[in-house]
Amino acid sequence: MRIHERKSYFAKLGKFMGQFSNSSEENLEKPLENKELFKRMNEKIDSAVHYNGWFNRESVIFAFQQWSKALSEEKIEKWISQYDFNKFSTPKTVAVIMAGNIPLVGFHDFISVLMAGHKVLVKPSGNDKQLLPVLAEYLFFLNPEFKNFIQFTEDKLQNFDAVIATGSNNTSRYFEYYFRNKKSIIRKNRNSVAVLTGKESKEQLEALSNDIFRYYGLGCRNVSKIYVPENYDFDKFFQAMYQWRETINHAKYSNNYDYNKAVYLMSEFKLLENGFLILKEDKSFGSPIASLFYERYSSEEELQKKLQQDEEKIQCVVASEFMENEILFGKTQQPELWDYADNVDTISFLLNLD
Repeated sequence: MRIHERKSYFAKLGKFMGQFSNSSEENLEKPLENKELFKRMNEKIDSAVHYNGWFNRESVIFAFQQWSKALSEEKIEKWISQYDFNKFSTPKTVAVIMAGNIPLVGFHDFISVLMAGHKVLVKPSGNDKQLLPVLAEYLFFLNPEFKNFIQFTEDKLQNFDAVIATGSNNTSRYFEYYFRNKKSIIRKNRNSVAVLTGKESKEQLEALSNDIFRYYGLGCRNVSKIYVPENYDFDKFFQAMYQWRETINHAKYSNNYDYNKAVYLMSEFKLLENGFLILKEDKSFGSPIASLFYERYSSEEELQKKLQQDEEKIQCVVASEFMENEILFGKTQQPELWDYADNVDTISFLLNLD
């Protein structure tokens, strides 16, 4: 397949993903290109929710809709126009070890390998193995040649030339040792933070609530810590969080909320909380589920330097006119194709495997 063909197929895949909604019944009434695959995907969405207690249909559909927007013809063209695909020679087999914390978390690596002209060997997470195979089937429907480029396995990885692996800081050490003789991208834990000045509008703070609560805060792009100025008034902040109050009705989230609150209180930590979110003053980046760390700052310049020094621990900085490469409030879970995880250019890596 030529690059312009792959562009066209992924744009069609994006349109396929954009057809799904929160209502299964509504979906079945839509005009379909392939009714059998569409029905199967609807079933697999429900199956994914069944197998992973942190997934719900709304979050899966949100992921689908964001990928549908990203995979427009215009955005795909903008993404790949900066690379020289002419220097590419022999297709390699790239193993992709996926995480399962949020729906389709490894999808970008999947399409990157294929867009670069390589073969992808997918080792899915047990927490998210329902959705991607059906999307692969849709690519097979568009062009059967994709069957020679896509393989799934739950066994030990074999016969591959390079690897992209995502995991925790602990698993990354294992990955680095195990794949020491392979070209690789090994991703570790990262967290996202937000910088508040106290001048944020109600709309900005409500948008921030999406960055905090979407996917129950399980993604590396979820804000797990906020920086606030001295004497910051949290009233407006808590008011803006209120739109996510129903989150506490999720059993697993509620259990984490109760457990973490009990641990903090027994340790006599000073807390701020509103019945569904715990705020704890802490210098760490990664807050537990149902918790949000905060840290006060007295100098914007010093905070900028600190965030730059810790950039290898941070995935996103949400702010407004605070520093370069910041993310707008509410946009952390809406990355573009060129927003690479850990700022590692995956396409450049893939085009230089020879």
